[in-house]
Amino acid sequence: MKIHEVFPYLRLRDAARAIDFYAKAFGATEKFRLREPSGRIGHAELELGPATLMLSDEYPEFGIYGPDSIGGTSFTIHLHVDDADAAIRRAVDAGATLVRPPADQFYGERSGTIRDPFGHEWNIGHEIEKVTPEEMQRRYDAMMKG
Repeated sequence: MKIHEVFPYLRLRDAARAIDFYAKAFGATEKFRLREPSGRIGHAELELGPATLMLSDEYPEFGIYGPDSIGGTSFTIHLHVDDADAAIRRAVDAGATLVRPPADQFYGERSGTIRDPFGHEWNIGHEIEKVTPEEMQRRYDAMMKG
């Protein structure tokens, strides 16, 4: 089996508002959306840099719930950008909550974390140095020893 791409598929409350937020916060552009007569979005696709981000409204009747309904999220989406500080500022200005401010990390990135208004977490970073896996492990071990 050959995997061609991986598409994050976000489930959330108020997909229409989320599409607007992702455009303001990350510069996403909408490819299309499928709306039912009630206005609920069954599927939408956004271009986010070179990637496609898929999303939909919640559909409780099919067991489809977003982070707000289940009490949080179990994953983080990582955006690799040119300037993490500016990207995080832009997301917060658009309505995100700052979870972890940008800082230089042991793995060679400057990164921070935001939570979007729909409960999804985004780690946003840029490379500050090349770090080998061995050096990363050494730094991680030192960090965990405290």
